[in-house]
Amino acid sequence: MLSWQPHTVRGAISGALKKRLGLVIAAKKIDGRGTVYKLPDA
Repeated sequence: MLSWQPHTVRGAISGALKKRLGLVIAAKKIDGRGTVYKLPDA
């Protein structure tokens, strides 16, 4: 398992995927896992 910091992942999702590529990101909190980010089906 990678030891990435949560803010690093959120920053990558926000900066690269959301702002640069214009993708819609769905975030959902799941008990025992934390926040799970998903891209919608194409």
